[in-house]
Amino acid sequence: MIDWDDVRYFLAVARGHSVRAAAGRLGVNHSTVLRRIAQLEEHLGAQMFEKLPSGYRLTVAGEEVLDLAIQMEASSHQLETRVFGRDQSVGGLLRVTLAPPLVTHLLMPDFADFARRHPDIEMEIQSSGDLANLTNREADIAVRVVYDRKSLPLNLHGLKGPDVFGGVYISRDLLAAWRANATEPLRWIVISIHGIPEWADAGEVGAPGVPFRVTDAGSQIAAVRQGIGITTLPCFVGDADPLLVRVPGSSLHLYGTLWMLTQGETRKTKRVRLFTEFLSGRLAVHAPLVSGLSSPQE
Repeated sequence: MIDWDDVRYFLAVARGHSVRAAAGRLGVNHSTVLRRIAQLEEHLGAQMFEKLPSGYRLTVAGEEVLDLAIQMEASSHQLETRVFGRDQSVGGLLRVTLAPPLVTHLLMPDFADFARRHPDIEMEIQSSGDLANLTNREADIAVRVVYDRKSLPLNLHGLKGPDVFGGVYISRDLLAAWRANATEPLRWIVISIHGIPEWADAGEVGAPGVPFRVTDAGSQIAAVRQGIGITTLPCFVGDADPLLVRVPGSSLHLYGTLWMLTQGETRKTKRVRLFTEFLSGRLAVHAPLVSGLSSPQE
């Protein structure tokens, strides 16, 4: 009988085209992947991969096994979600995936409150810019900013939250200094891979100076607090920071809508239902801040 774990390793190599990529995805070492592939090849009596300079390529036998392996994976996920969906205990693991700014600047106090109310639930907050695959059970709940509702996968169940707006922000001290000496050029603080958004209009405060570039949102916020220049931030970040204020004359921009997403049978479990109901209420409370309606203007 084929070991399903061997098939998982085979799929990881087939998708990543390398043993290193498969080991990273599965959280194991290089030799474990090679051993699992060798076990599968010995069991089936055929070589699954050719090792090339560009990576691992499926053999003809490997191509035939791939289709069946994908079917086995789908059946395994379906079985897991059905069993999980019938688990009505309050205790157990609950995995929530969302972007880091939502955790750090908005929802961590709510997660802490939920954890105190339900100490038997083991919460795992996956704070990442990568989109976890709910269908493959990489997470139980996803909180995502979605610009186009039509882009949501049809197999996911969604609870709609508030619209998310962003604006252009400057430190209060820098704004005061600039107003005292408006001839001094200002800088844009930008995350290198994003640049300056087309919608970002600085209004009465121009920014012709040389850009100041960073690689992550944490550095971006630290830079604007230090008075290096102006930058774009979600309103729930910028409006909640006492050191910052919106650039006078600048406008807000719609990033998208917050959605809470679950998949299939998973959403029927008691701990998932408890969490989605709880967070839905908290998101309603946060709506003015998230939508940019609660900012004290200069």
